[in-house]
Amino acid sequence: MTTGVVVPSPCVGICALDAGTGWCDGCLRTIDEIAAWGALGNRARREVWKCLAARRASRDAAAAARVTDDVGRITRAGNP
Repeated sequence: MTTGVVVPSPCVGICALDAGTGWCDGCLRTIDEIAAWGALGNRARREVWKCLAARRASRDAAAAARVTDDVGRITRAGNP
């Protein structure tokens, strides 16, 4: 049994949707998750929170791959 504590929103105030993933750049929720948040119970809110760690890892891995690609391109350009 849980207490009456409301599960907080993951919103961090950086609200822009990534067209590629459909996730908010700040909180990593989908538009449907954002729109439904106020009506969700604590159990459903916790389920959304559980998804966010995997989304963050996916986003961070993609960003790291882009940096690696950029470094390789710059290195190759500087050493013909």
